[in-house]
Amino acid sequence: MNRRTFLKRMIGGIISIFGIGGGTYYYAKEIEPKLLDIHHVPIQSPNIPAGFDSYKILQFSDTHLGFHYSIEQLKELVKEINAMNPDVITFTGDLVDHPQEFSWDNQIVSTLSSMSAPDGKYWIYGNHDHGGYGTDIVKQVFDNAGFQLLKNSHSLLERNGDKIMLAGLDDIMLGQPDTEAAIQSEEKIDFTILLVHEPDYADTVKDYDIDVQISGHSHGGQVQMPLLGYIYTPYLAEKYVEGYYQVGTRPLQLYVSRGIGTTRLPYRFLCKPEVTLYELKKG
Repeated sequence: MNRRTFLKRMIGGIISIFGIGGGTYYYAKEIEPKLLDIHHVPIQSPNIPAGFDSYKILQFSDTHLGFHYSIEQLKELVKEINAMNPDVITFTGDLVDHPQEFSWDNQIVSTLSSMSAPDGKYWIYGNHDHGGYGTDIVKQVFDNAGFQLLKNSHSLLERNGDKIMLAGLDDIMLGQPDTEAAIQSEEKIDFTILLVHEPDYADTVKDYDIDVQISGHSHGGQVQMPLLGYIYTPYLAEKYVEGYYQVGTRPLQLYVSRGIGTTRLPYRFLCKPEVTLYELKKG
């Protein structure tokens, strides 16, 4: 979808909000984008090793720093995340809205560094991370903050002698994703989680030996209207927009986050920002 169509649909949504009332418009611009839903989501599978029963994976996504989301807000988010005591932290893309325009300084590194999880912190590229000449500088920031990049690669997490795979793809739109390379391993792993920025890529991922896909990118549409639903969702987030899906015959379990920030236009309505704490359950 081109920029004109995007703006047309988003402005249509804003006009609808105005139609409901000025107070609703104020809420959508000034209040809801600053709220936060914390979702506690069980992931159940017979493939989960016994050692990972009750294991906690934190996902945050799409902060879009620089576009109506500040370092101070990120600092508050870090406090919320650390308070949940996850075993591992994952970021599923789009750290900064426009990397070429963002005022990079040490605050962002120190803030991300203050996130902590015993089994590490991992991230993948989103389309905004590659866009605006951000590929190298975003990687440097995450490197300095102690995050490991999963770019068509994986890490094996171990608990009590059991192992699961946490893998990640390069961005689908602006990168060079390679699912086969991401999950290739000399060890036989019974349970695999794949981080993919764009959720609609699940229709490709379902053909691989992967149990769970975790994505962002959609923002949940940012603006949802009663009876109308989503006003707009971006390319590769048009089919799977938010929440839980089963894809394919295996099936692949897909989870899509609404993310934290906003882009293009600074509104959220009936679509609060969210972080998700997944808890693995053998069963």
